[in-house]
Amino acid sequence: MAKRGVVIVAGGSGKRMQSTMPKQFLMLGGLPVVARTINTFAEALPGAEIVVVLPEEHIGLWKNLAARFDIAVHRCVVGGAERFFSVKRGLEALSPEVEYVAVHDGVRALISKKLIIRTMLDCEEHRATIPVVDVVDSYRRVVGDDSEIVSRSELRIVQTPQTFERELLCKAYEQEFSPKFTDDASVVEAMGAKISLVEGERSNIKLTTPEDMEWAEWWLTR
Repeated sequence: MAKRGVVIVAGGSGKRMQSTMPKQFLMLGGLPVVARTINTFAEALPGAEIVVVLPEEHIGLWKNLAARFDIAVHRCVVGGAERFFSVKRGLEALSPEVEYVAVHDGVRALISKKLIIRTMLDCEEHRATIPVVDVVDSYRRVVGDDSEIVSRSELRIVQTPQTFERELLCKAYEQEFSPKFTDDASVVEAMGAKISLVEGERSNIKLTTPEDMEWAEWWLTR
């Protein structure tokens, strides 16, 4: 079986969460948010290497907090000024034996094991895979002083984990940084690689606001 790796990017703050504690360290169902994320990946991909990328000022805080809970084995590395550089550092921390890498937002703590496995298996066939969900709202594109409807059938909401053949992803991250890189798929796509889409999960949200946390607590009790 191919060796798998996971890079969990956890560089958020508590600003929109209205919290002095970084949102990835807030408690959710009795565990810190990022701890729940780590454990789900460890259960879904047994034996996978897990690297958590954090701001330098949060490393000590996380190590002290993590010591109080039962959390799967992982390594911490210091992130960069942009997500691009944080992911790059996470990749560099994985051992050379890793062949496939899942990159995930640390605050998407409601990710299911099924979705992790689904994206990984698809990646092993197509080299680059991301989960998406259908758009249910209506959208309009603003053009000058006017606007026009955008067809929902042409849009998808992108989630993580975004999963790639390690060699492909590392080569993509040798490119110069561009503000156009909004996620890992956009970095890989800039080299001309094709991205495979799999069905995501509506519950796989980024925990960003207090309302998100309230909803997540309810979801865990279901």
